[in-house]
Amino acid sequence: MVETIHLRTPGGSYDILVGEHILHALTGVLAAASPDGVAVITHPKLLEWYGTELLRAIRDEGLEPIVLTVAAGERSKSYASAGALCEKLSERGLGRQGVIIAFGGGVIGDLAGFVASVYHRGIRYVQVPTTVLAQVDASVGGKVGVDLKAGKNLVGSFLQPLAVIADTTVLRTLPLRHLRNGMAEVLKYGFILSAPFVDFVVGVRRQVERRDPSVLAEIVAACCRYKAEIVGEDERDTTGSRARLNFGHTFAHAIETIFDYRRILHGEAVAMGMVTEAMIARRLGLCDADVPEVIRTAVLAYTLGWQPPRLPPEELVDLMYRDKKVAGGKLVMALPTRVGEVKLVGDVPRDVVMDVLREMDCDG
Repeated sequence: MVETIHLRTPGGSYDILVGEHILHALTGVLAAASPDGVAVITHPKLLEWYGTELLRAIRDEGLEPIVLTVAAGERSKSYASAGALCEKLSERGLGRQGVIIAFGGGVIGDLAGFVASVYHRGIRYVQVPTTVLAQVDASVGGKVGVDLKAGKNLVGSFLQPLAVIADTTVLRTLPLRHLRNGMAEVLKYGFILSAPFVDFVVGVRRQVERRDPSVLAEIVAACCRYKAEIVGEDERDTTGSRARLNFGHTFAHAIETIFDYRRILHGEAVAMGMVTEAMIARRLGLCDADVPEVIRTAVLAYTLGWQPPRLPPEELVDLMYRDKKVAGGKLVMALPTRVGEVKLVGDVPRDVVMDVLREMDCDG
């Protein structure tokens, strides 16, 4: 059974397909696109596990794909990687009517999408996400980009894909740590939009950790519906509606940057960020006293850490002020007013952030 979620934006309308054993749906997407060539950008392990099925779907459309791989990990999401991929695509003759298939997690989706946005000044691409985090968040909405040493996603574009194909059966090979990593983004949707969804996600933890594909499909489809609605309202992040999705991310990006994208996964950093930013909201009087504890409890249900590493608060706050969400030198955050609702706050006081980090014992 396949659930189809339609996302409509000024930059392009497309379907998000969610279900089990649906990699073959790529054939239909390519048939509708009529490309003159196809390139797959992925990781070597994914090719080993699922390459036969994916490549068969492309060849069924009479196309012989160009296959390019990059190393796993956030450090591959760089200018150097993007440039190398563009050079290889040019050498292999992918033309302007070609299509790139982003087959992997959030790093592959962002990187391959960024390459698609700049190669020949922009060609078409399809997102085929293979992690929970990518299926529920990174593959949907058209944000693509690479990281700089100064911070995450500081260079990028908006380019909507031709389609998103989220096959939950590929999650069976996802390591438990990465599964839990993605569940932080799942919980985020509940924290910003629906308290009952938080209860549901916590309640099905055992099925999720057993990789039950039908439960995972239900969760992925729900998150995609939430995100499709938000992106449809605010495709290019200009009205503040899409900024709600940034809950937990201002702090998370600072943590990821300080560790050079090595020690802490994105979702793990987001989990810490959501608890931290909820405490900031409580300190500002935006939410009831129990909101940070509700968020912390849900995060702990998936064995995600909530307390940031012991680091100098000044360094963390300085990195937050380099984030792309800073406007006019002021720190902008999506902060919870209750579980299921957030508010965009345009000038979060630096001293409040510092006090919360000290309260959380970041500096030991």
